[in-house]
Amino acid sequence: MLMHGTAPRADLKDPSPAETVQVWDLPLRLWHWLLAALVLVAWLTPNVNDGLHRTAGYAILGLLAFRLIWGLIGTRHSRFRSLRARLRATPAYLWNLRRGRTGRYLGLNPAGTAMQLALLLLLIISAVTGAMQVTVRFFGIWWVEDTHEMTSYLLIPLVVLHVAGVMLVGRMQRENLVRAMLTGRKLLRRSPRTASSLVDR
Repeated sequence: MLMHGTAPRADLKDPSPAETVQVWDLPLRLWHWLLAALVLVAWLTPNVNDGLHRTAGYAILGLLAFRLIWGLIGTRHSRFRSLRARLRATPAYLWNLRRGRTGRYLGLNPAGTAMQLALLLLLIISAVTGAMQVTVRFFGIWWVEDTHEMTSYLLIPLVVLHVAGVMLVGRMQRENLVRAMLTGRKLLRRSPRTASSLVDR
């Protein structure tokens, strides 16, 4: 879907429902914020509260399983169907971003798609190796422990980069993307600094 024409300047004020469209469904939004909270708990509790750390880890595994399923059967912008195309577009998107051109995507933009994939892969490896560590077979195995520790530490700079990217693109497009993930709704209006009109691919 391509939206043509010029629209009023978008800003960070609360938009009216007529100016927005539903993008992120409720299950995905709950998953996103619950996962963020559990990752924070898991990262802060090793060697401090091992019971809480394990509980958070198992809950993260459950959320990851849900996301993989929801990526196949969920609503349009929850699915992984455009994953390959957007990953191919990521280098060009990042290059245009340096020039202040962001494009306008209803769902995740190419950089957001690449970040989503990187975070999911790291979380899966971290959570699985964490669960392996408490089994009889893999307890004390060096590569399991090292992999869990390494992926857990790698998550932190990626999360920081993710948040920074959301704030940067939101500022460039004059749209509160954090609010969009809370309400599920994004602006229909075109930002003056975007490279093209609203794209839904």
